[in-house]
Amino acid sequence: MIGRAGMGNRSVAILGGRGMLGSDLAVECRRWGFDVQVWDLPEFDILNREQVAEAVDAADAVINCAAYTNVDGAESQKELAHRVNGEAVGQLGRLAAGSGKWVLHFSTDFIFDGESDRPYVETDAPNPINEYGRSKLAGERLLAQSGCSHCILRLEWTYGTHGNNFVTKIIERARTCGQLKVVSDQVGSPTATTEVAGIVCWLLEQRAEGLFHFAGSGYASRFDVAKFITEQLSLNVQVLPCRSSDYQSPARRPLNSRFDCTKIQALLGEPIRPWQESMARFLRHL
Repeated sequence: MIGRAGMGNRSVAILGGRGMLGSDLAVECRRWGFDVQVWDLPEFDILNREQVAEAVDAADAVINCAAYTNVDGAESQKELAHRVNGEAVGQLGRLAAGSGKWVLHFSTDFIFDGESDRPYVETDAPNPINEYGRSKLAGERLLAQSGCSHCILRLEWTYGTHGNNFVTKIIERARTCGQLKVVSDQVGSPTATTEVAGIVCWLLEQRAEGLFHFAGSGYASRFDVAKFITEQLSLNVQVLPCRSSDYQSPARRPLNSRFDCTKIQALLGEPIRPWQESMARFLRHL
């Protein structure tokens, strides 16, 4: 999707490199010619300062995929979520600043309340409505305060082959149930981790700095996405719309997760792919 820029230092440490995003990112970084070091549980813990310092010292750049991602769980495990998504990110930034290393960190649409009537731009004021979002926003701010050279990439509705996500859950449920009810009032952009990986490699080559939004091109409701999945796979299931208020969950979700990706699009050599194109390819290769 993106052409390579000039060659720089080629060693990169991927923290959380065995997760859904980290796995695809490690593959793509190697394809771009980077020397990839994967740091992840059980032998690596982002809460362990000595281990983080070792990872920072061992590479020319650091990509942080490590995170507490259980949105509902964060309501009852607030302290752990904030330690992993907030405090640990700040510590990573301070260690990187001391070593002169560049850090790329991932954030989320959940730092917004979802009440805007338009797609969110990077300068919009955050207002998270759950503990997961608050913990991720804390990580953004602590990284910025650390003084290290850094890039923050906000993502939304990610899916891939190496972990559970909305797409794989819909497929699993559709194969065991005759009817699915899916919320139609949450709107965003499904985003393939393979697409994210290509963007990250370009940012890594450039050592880009700043805050960027990235998501698949176009918008859809969760219901629209579920319909697309079941139709593409010819699954014999009835998909019905419902509202978020029909479900009781510990954490509230933003209804509007749409990103305006104009800022990052201006840096890229090609248009961001429509979400339907990326998802169709993903479903073909399952």
